[in-house]
Amino acid sequence: MMHIQVRISYRLVPACQAADPEPLLHSKTPRPCHSQEMAGGGILLRTHGGLPLLARASPCLLRLRVPANGRRAASSISAAKVDIADVVSQLKSGSARSTADPTRRRRIPEDGLASPRVVTSRRMGVDEEEGEALELDAEKSGSEAGGVDGSYLSETRFDQSAISPLSLKGVKDAGYGRMTQVQAATLPVILQGKDVLAKAKTGTGKTVAFLLPAIEVLSKLPSSQRSQLRSSINLLVMCPTRELANQVAVEAKKLLKYHRSLGVQVVIGGTRITQEQRNMQANPCQILVATPGRLKDHLENTPGFSTRLKGVKVLVLDEADRLLDMGFRRDIEKIMAATPSDRQTLLFSATVPEEVRQISHVAMKKDYKFINTVKEGDEETHSQVSQMYMVAPLDLHFSILYDVLKKHVAEDAEYKVIIFCTTAMVTKLVAEVLSQLKLNIREIHSRKSQSARTKVSDEFRRSRGVILVSSDVSARGVDYPDVTLVIQVGIPAGREQYIHRIGRTGRKGKEGQGLLLLAPWESHFLTSVKDLSVSEAVTPSVNPSIQTEVKGALRRVEMKTKESAYQAWLGYYNSNKTIGGNKSRLVNLAEEFSQSMGLAVPPAIPKLILRKMGLGKVPGFRST
Repeated sequence: MMHIQVRISYRLVPACQAADPEPLLHSKTPRPCHSQEMAGGGILLRTHGGLPLLARASPCLLRLRVPANGRRAASSISAAKVDIADVVSQLKSGSARSTADPTRRRRIPEDGLASPRVVTSRRMGVDEEEGEALELDAEKSGSEAGGVDGSYLSETRFDQSAISPLSLKGVKDAGYGRMTQVQAATLPVILQGKDVLAKAKTGTGKTVAFLLPAIEVLSKLPSSQRSQLRSSINLLVMCPTRELANQVAVEAKKLLKYHRSLGVQVVIGGTRITQEQRNMQANPCQILVATPGRLKDHLENTPGFSTRLKGVKVLVLDEADRLLDMGFRRDIEKIMAATPSDRQTLLFSATVPEEVRQISHVAMKKDYKFINTVKEGDEETHSQVSQMYMVAPLDLHFSILYDVLKKHVAEDAEYKVIIFCTTAMVTKLVAEVLSQLKLNIREIHSRKSQSARTKVSDEFRRSRGVILVSSDVSARGVDYPDVTLVIQVGIPAGREQYIHRIGRTGRKGKEGQGLLLLAPWESHFLTSVKDLSVSEAVTPSVNPSIQTEVKGALRRVEMKTKESAYQAWLGYYNSNKTIGGNKSRLVNLAEEFSQSMGLAVPPAIPKLILRKMGLGKVPGFRST
């Protein structure tokens, strides 16, 4: 692939405080965003065969050069708009292969490698010693990536590691050859029985990194001990979302193919707890994957469950930062207290904010190892994703969204799009509007039943030519292959969430595109991602016929859907410190959102809900 680095003149966007809002009517106090400044390179623009109108921009001076070795200087979001039409034509012509090729891989420049650092941590964060850095070569083909971006592969093969023949056969059948960097760095340490806190980017093989050595620990238990613990849960994995829990269980079944004495079960919210109780009683398994809330339910309501937890040998917190960000800390601490203190504990996370550090001191032994596979200053988002943002009036968002999607669908026959929305009910609104516009839409959010969510998730995973409208239930850890475009509509909950959403595309070494669509009063969020390679796209001149189509679609959406979306939207932005701090301004913005749905008068909201949002005495809101 031809890589072209585009240097342009820029000016800094005025800095302001980034917000980290909580969902509608969240009972807890909003937590600060634990973001960290990252050093990135100059704006690096790449294109995909299905690039929509985002390639149009006003002209500016381009200087093309081959990226040099060595660390790149930090970049800022450019206020200039980039004309990449010439770049697009160059990539589409000549000897360059079409980037629409779904099997295509890319090579990461040497200066983009993530070299793991192994750190021995002491309780309370004292006496941290940096260990020997692991030199891993990531600039290899992705053909043996084992379901992850090939740029994260190490030189170490699974058959060179100290795993059992049964595990090795399962690994080979799953199609895994070489380890990823996080797998190579953590496997020997975990097999030594050490507690591990591992930091690694999404899509780098974290699931296999903790499952494989944990399965090895279980398989090596003495036969006498295994018979005593037959009904015990020996490996407990906690995940933040139901989708991720199901995905981890699927991966575990692959690795357990030849370990016939070991089994795996999933317990998650949104399903009948009585059915789970019957399943666990009829076929007790040694490996349990669960969401914290449902685990706590079983601990309190399922006879004998607390006894089964006394057999836990390995405890895993997957996506630990997200688990804590979602408010599960008390549930997690209660569950940990029910497991043996001499267990082995593994925390895997894409970021390590202070909350993760705190719980690591509580959950893990004093000699735990901190393994970091994210190079300091390395860009947090996938570098093969072309990221752009667009600032446009709220009343144009539906029309712009429809216009972008129509162009993307027309240019890429194998399109696969995820649209992230701010709340579940706004997700429902956007999905219904786009469905009325005859696009091939699927909808997934927390208000859907678990069976419906699983069905949609599985269908989207194996399909092409489909658009998934989602809340943040799909933002973390879920692996949807071949996503060509991710669109984020409205301000994300924080920098971390933006990064994880954009991580749904550009996976397994393939390319992808990302668009962040904001209203002018949401543009303060851009300062929190100013160090990422995000460039501005020109707001298109929306065709009047498209606006007419959108208005017609909005009229056909049920009033109940609009009322629920308005209420959810208000709760979300009210909890945003920057936007919700000025209540009189919030009234005007809520009216603007109402008008964007085609409503001349904002819907009325029950007085009780307004009071819970702290808006009961704010003039301008209609109440019932």
